[in-house]
Amino acid sequence: MERVKERARIARKALSTLQELTDQSNLSMVERDAAIQRFEYTFEATWKTAQLFLAEVEGLTANSPKSVIRASWQAGLFDESTAQLALQMCEARNMTVHTYNEKIAMTIYHQIENYVGVFEIWLSSMEKRLDS
Repeated sequence: MERVKERARIARKALSTLQELTDQSNLSMVERDAAIQRFEYTFEATWKTAQLFLAEVEGLTANSPKSVIRASWQAGLFDESTAQLALQMCEARNMTVHTYNEKIAMTIYHQIENYVGVFEIWLSSMEKRLDS
């Protein structure tokens, strides 16, 4: 359980760095791209935390981000609508390699605020179960 708690702390820290940039308006292109990078590493930290949580706490094995999202939904870490948004978030994460494309970068950036909510729900649900 300590490994899961440590991973959750790391994911929570990553989320806080992302939130720093989503709370601002009129970002420069550099700041927008930084927000996308922070989204990317927050996604990585969170899904890997969930993967470990599912294995150690729920006894479930999931090996890819999408399978971890589906298993998280089945384990009750979030509802169906949040699961759908999390799957969209996974697709956006896969598109981050195309941030040189202005249209894709803007699309991802404009969704980040919604994704922050998903990260919050996902992490909070795991943290509550770890603390009980």
